[in-house]
Amino acid sequence: MANEVVRRLVHASGAAIPGLWLADLLTWGQIRYVLLGGVAAAVLLEFLRLVVGIEWIVFEKLTREYEQDNPAGYALYVFSGSLTGLVFRPEIAVPAMLMLTLADPVAGLLSDNELRTVKRGRVLAAMFALCATIAALFVSPPAALLGGLAAMLADGVKPVIRGVVIDDNLSIPLVAATAMFVGVTYLPAVGL
Repeated sequence: MANEVVRRLVHASGAAIPGLWLADLLTWGQIRYVLLGGVAAAVLLEFLRLVVGIEWIVFEKLTREYEQDNPAGYALYVFSGSLTGLVFRPEIAVPAMLMLTLADPVAGLLSDNELRTVKRGRVLAAMFALCATIAALFVSPPAALLGGLAAMLADGVKPVIRGVVIDDNLSIPLVAATAMFVGVTYLPAVGL
């Protein structure tokens, strides 16, 4: 359990990146360079871990057993958060990144690490509420609801494609940002 709490705290620490933009300490252009640096670092660390075979204690403590021979969740997290930040404008990217960094660890703690195809209703409801609330600080209410729903589904439903479970660290920010983009772009046109 102690390792799980540490994993969740490390997960939440990623909120510092969009936090630098929110605190007006870095421009969005500078944030994008930080995100690219993060991707480069994750690729290097995963190469050292998976190809070279370097085993640091941090990998033992922060990766799960099923990640030992596959890309680790942190690398998927860095990649998807960074891609979201590079593709979307900050008003959409920041809440999507915060859904991954803040709401996902809370939902993870609520789910007690159960391996289920679909998470329990209370976990889904909590994830939706947290994500929609985060999004509502940045986008219109319809877009916030779409983003919250998309993040909830990405976190709470584990799709399997060709025998591979799609990790929510990869899907949460990308699907949430896409849903919010659709909401911001198209819902005002229909009068919502």
